[in-house]
Amino acid sequence: MALGDLMASRFSQSSAAVVSNHFDDCDSSHNDGDLRRDSETASSSYENATGGTGTTTTSMAYLPQTIVLCELRHDSFEARVPTGPSDSGLVSKWRPKDRMKTGCVALVLCLNISVDPPDVIKISPCARMECWIDPFSMAPTKALETIGKTLSTQYERWQPRAKYRVQLDPTVEEIKKLCSTCRKYAKSERVLFHYNGHGVPKPTANGEIWLFNKSYTQYIPLPISDLDSWLKTPSIYVFDCSAAGMIINSFNELHDWAGSSSGSPRDCILLAACEAHETLPQSAEFPADVFTSCLTTPIKMALRWFCTRSLLHESLDYSLIDKIPGRQNDRKTLLGELNWIFTAVTDTIAWNVLPHDLFQRLFRQDLLVASLFRNFLLAERIMRSANCSPISHPQLPSTHQHHMWDAWDMAAEICLSQLPLLVEDPNAEFQPSPFFTEQLTAFEVWLDHGSELKKPPEQLPIVLQVLLSQCHRFRALVLLGRFLDMGPWAVDLALSVGIFPYVLKLLQTMTPELRQILVFIWTKILALDKSCQVDLVKDGGHTYFIRFLDSMEAYPEQRAMAAFVLAVIVDGHRRGQEACIEAGLIHVCLKHLQGPTPNDTQTEPLFLQWLCLCLGKLWEDFTEAQIFGLQADAPAICAPLLSEPQPEVRASAVFALGTLLDVGSGSSRDGNGGDDEYDEDERIRAEISIIGSLLTVVSDGSPLVRAEVAVALGRFAFGHNKHLKSIAAAYWKPQSNSLVTSFPAMVTIKGPGSASSQIGPLLRVGNDSSSVRDGRVSTSSPLASSGIMHGSPLSDDLSHHSDSGILDDGGSNGIVNHLTPKPLDNAMYSQCVVAMCTLAKDPSPRIAKLGRRVLAIIGIEQVVAKPVKSTGISVRPGDSITASPIGLARSSSWFDMNGGHLPFRTPPVSPPRQNYLTGMRRVCSLEFRPHLMSPDSGLADPLLGSGGTSGASERSFLPQSTIYNWSCGHFSKPLLIVADDSKEILTRREERENFAMEHIAKCRHSSISKLNNQIASWDTRFETGTKTILLEPFSPIVIAADENERIRVWNYQEAKEAILLNSFDNHDFPDKGISKLCFVNELDDSLLLAASSDGNVRIWKDYTLKGKQKLVTAFSSIQGHKPGVRSLNAVVDWQQQSGYLYASGELSSIMLWDLEKEQLVNSIYSQSDCSISALAASQVHGSQFAAGFVDGSVRLYDVRTPEMLVCDMRPHPQKLERVVGNAQKMERGGVGNTQQAERVVGIGFQPGLDPSKIVSACQAGDIQFLDIRNSRDPYITIIAHRGSLTALAVHRHAPLIASGSAKQRIKVFSLEGEQLGTIRYYPSFMAQKIGPVSCLAFHPYEVLLAAGAADACASIYADDNSQGR
Repeated sequence: MALGDLMASRFSQSSAAVVSNHFDDCDSSHNDGDLRRDSETASSSYENATGGTGTTTTSMAYLPQTIVLCELRHDSFEARVPTGPSDSGLVSKWRPKDRMKTGCVALVLCLNISVDPPDVIKISPCARMECWIDPFSMAPTKALETIGKTLSTQYERWQPRAKYRVQLDPTVEEIKKLCSTCRKYAKSERVLFHYNGHGVPKPTANGEIWLFNKSYTQYIPLPISDLDSWLKTPSIYVFDCSAAGMIINSFNELHDWAGSSSGSPRDCILLAACEAHETLPQSAEFPADVFTSCLTTPIKMALRWFCTRSLLHESLDYSLIDKIPGRQNDRKTLLGELNWIFTAVTDTIAWNVLPHDLFQRLFRQDLLVASLFRNFLLAERIMRSANCSPISHPQLPSTHQHHMWDAWDMAAEICLSQLPLLVEDPNAEFQPSPFFTEQLTAFEVWLDHGSELKKPPEQLPIVLQVLLSQCHRFRALVLLGRFLDMGPWAVDLALSVGIFPYVLKLLQTMTPELRQILVFIWTKILALDKSCQVDLVKDGGHTYFIRFLDSMEAYPEQRAMAAFVLAVIVDGHRRGQEACIEAGLIHVCLKHLQGPTPNDTQTEPLFLQWLCLCLGKLWEDFTEAQIFGLQADAPAICAPLLSEPQPEVRASAVFALGTLLDVGSGSSRDGNGGDDEYDEDERIRAEISIIGSLLTVVSDGSPLVRAEVAVALGRFAFGHNKHLKSIAAAYWKPQSNSLVTSFPAMVTIKGPGSASSQIGPLLRVGNDSSSVRDGRVSTSSPLASSGIMHGSPLSDDLSHHSDSGILDDGGSNGIVNHLTPKPLDNAMYSQCVVAMCTLAKDPSPRIAKLGRRVLAIIGIEQVVAKPVKSTGISVRPGDSITASPIGLARSSSWFDMNGGHLPFRTPPVSPPRQNYLTGMRRVCSLEFRPHLMSPDSGLADPLLGSGGTSGASERSFLPQSTIYNWSCGHFSKPLLIVADDSKEILTRREERENFAMEHIAKCRHSSISKLNNQIASWDTRFETGTKTILLEPFSPIVIAADENERIRVWNYQEAKEAILLNSFDNHDFPDKGISKLCFVNELDDSLLLAASSDGNVRIWKDYTLKGKQKLVTAFSSIQGHKPGVRSLNAVVDWQQQSGYLYASGELSSIMLWDLEKEQLVNSIYSQSDCSISALAASQVHGSQFAAGFVDGSVRLYDVRTPEMLVCDMRPHPQKLERVVGNAQKMERGGVGNTQQAERVVGIGFQPGLDPSKIVSACQAGDIQFLDIRNSRDPYITIIAHRGSLTALAVHRHAPLIASGSAKQRIKVFSLEGEQLGTIRYYPSFMAQKIGPVSCLAFHPYEVLLAAGAADACASIYADDNSQGR
């Protein structure tokens, strides 16, 4: 299977886990209705709708299949800042700290041929060969010279470029001179000192080796300390003599002493032939210098030793071993293959046995040292068989019995079996060994069963060796790719084994089949270690990835990987940025970002995302690249991506556009710009275009996107600091009525006396975003929504404004002198300030923090105190300063800005107020402090120096983008395998579906139920009563919230009194309580959606775990409201079938949010002048929802139909006499009393599959049963509570509805209108059973009713037959 197919098939399973899988949505319009997610069929249409409640079969339509908010981006966005690829300098842990080279080799032979040393008694026959030469076969002098030359030749095979010096039977002076010469030549490189002491006595206990005097009449000792002082470090010593361990011991003592005095270990390596008490083997089967032979001619030594132990020892002529055909460096020959296998085996043994640091030092730092240590492992194996133990410093673990030697023996035997034929017939074809194929198979087996927790695959070094061979390369790369995909730990292992230079070299090959897997491998490497960017650019590797990115044959996911690799190459690396610009990367990326042809599949979101991120990293802080991008019309190409369905793509596009904004250096913008190679006017036009695009996504549904908008606005604020400060100063400075003309494109004022009412809401920044059209801000837009500016001079007192305006401000830090010749128009700056304030009030704490940093850049600083949550809590005078500054709020006190010299004051805390004061809002103490004062006040420009500080230190305050680092996390996770927990998830889902289906059937056929068995009752400890309540479907858990947005979770199964599991604040600055709680993904890992009355929606996970709740996402669901409205009273409902959230309030439209896209996909005109007071989405038929209005009307909508509105009814006629009793108690909005009484309090779809039947209840107390097929009149009317109805609940599946009143009553009705039971207040010594009902909720799959009261009492009721839990 080709890797492309492999990866494509794997990706199809896995990439959906990270990238939203709306491939078919990419070109859909915003009002397409998303038919793909409607689980129902045409049979549920209105024309042939039949009473679904009578059906006997339970349809799977009840169980939605849509799952939302479970992507990588929702995993604790608030909790952690992603780190991205490792950036620990340009030297990472896996790299050899400093590559070494052995520059000089000193070979010292003390053989004194024909004279045996006095302390050696030789056996007969005795080992005689030195360097495979019999010294007695020629004259002693000639033999000595020949052996010296041969040894030099043998070493040269391992390090041909070193300088070789040979000393034969030398004196101490000659050795001193030799050492000095070698060190002088080698400089800081390593020197090898090889000592053969077969013709002199053993080393002494004091650590002395023996040399000769000039006349060869005496043995002269040379202390090791002297030798060490002459040769210095770095060095490596080879001692081939008996009792060589003596020298090691002396060296250790010397180095211990030296190390303790100097404080640093010396780079000195020693190899010795035997322990201190051992003598060298004298058996004739070995050469005399068996240790040297193992180190310098390992294949010959290994085969000779193996032949005596092999099955071939009788049939094989040993002399043939010297005639093995081929060259050691030619792997297609027998000798080359044997050498290759030997290298693989010894590398593998070392990697599996040695600590990684030691492996790096001995086997990867220096080629000659690595060769000697590989061969040292063989020496240990062979000499141990002769009862001799070679030793080393650093000491190695024992390896002579490692099982990989068996694999070597087998490979050697297979090769040797061919030897006679190959020697006899030079034309005979050599059959390669199956060694590498078998080892790759072993590696593949490990990949199928191994994991991070198991022992690492011992074949990894062999995979490395296999990359050298063309015939095995593709398979080895595919297996290596699979291994790297297992996680960063696997990448680290592969890099530590030495994979990097091999895969770097492979980028120079043009083999087409390797391209995809090489891109994949590099993706995995760079996801872990960014420092490789330097090597890639140095070797021209970036061009390989640019070509791949531009090729149309590869899958989009693979091209996304190429874009990722290029993004890492240019990330903070100027040479990389320059090289990629030269190679035309900007053109390639922009070409693929432009709309593809309809048949082209290149709109893969991951691909678009990484094209944007790659461009952003290319432009980041690189003016030349930014100019290239602007000249290529990049803003126009990237802007359409801001409406893509995937939040990752939108956020990446914002990041790319933001990096095109010129940060400047604070003062550079104040020059005349004449020398710029790119016209300043062009740049200004481009920046207007970019900011215009960014302002459209200030209120995006995804925090990921809004965070990037905040970062981009921060860059803009930095570059345009002076102008934005002047605009901001005008916002918060008393000013004359010329304010209106100061923002000509900002406001339009119509009608007499409307200035105050229009400007007030206009500059009171909303909870989310701006809708800017033609340079104007729509007053119905969020710019006009309630928020910041209440209590400010702008909204409250226009008469005190003076004409000091924007430009003529003497105390404004010299603004007038710093104006750029061509600033953007004031309207754009004004919109930016408004957008910044919007972000500073964001429901996501992280984004609010970013927003506040951006405001600080333009000189607005706020001090926010936590609001007083109830009248029972006193606030000490200093609390306001220490409270956490979570968001902007209206201020009751403002600085007097006229003086220009302002000492810092502690803002007073607002006095506690009753929560029910009409039209009033609890006030947080907030102060904006423009940094536009003279320097001696100590407050001027505290964050941005006024020209004296360096640009770098100023820029460090800019908020930092996280989308790039966050996106990199995708590639460090497994891409080729499906997550292990998917089976467990499916099993749990199946169990829940079975439970739900079983209980739905029971509910639909349940007998009449009075629900008067109170199975749990408890004090919620809510000081303001319970605002909303909710029962979890699959566990005995109940959740409730109060006016102060405190959410509490209880278990009601264990006892009559529910047990508190968790309690947390929805956020720190509550407005008017939570209007709705509901579950998202209730059949899977359910999330808790909490919608506040101000329209902000927050979604929590792990909400049942004490203190462990996590915010998954947060956004403002309401955008803009009617002028003059001071509170939103948002109503929200969630529809799992379609993945839609419907939201409305004091505005004339219904917002339709797609939570999978985290995007506002439609704004449906409600076709009514009144506000919506109740909203219900069908839980069976996706895309349908019903709305109840404050004037008593009810409308049904279907987002799949072109006109949206399906039916308009007025089931609750206005009756003036009802108004008097209860209107004032229940009033929450600003509507007249006549309408208040008829306000729809609750609405819901009747149980079953029939989409045409609705239940509606109004505040006056009547409940209407509606059938849209007869839209004129309700078919059943119940007068349930006279003038005091506060809550309505419709069971999702059982034929039950319940209503609650402020008069402490709950009534239960059947769908035929029959009253089944009443739950009411009973006075008794046990205290009251029920308080004034504020909220009701049925269990989705059981006949259970939860009720919350205005007096902190909550209860759960079951059928008479139910047992208390």
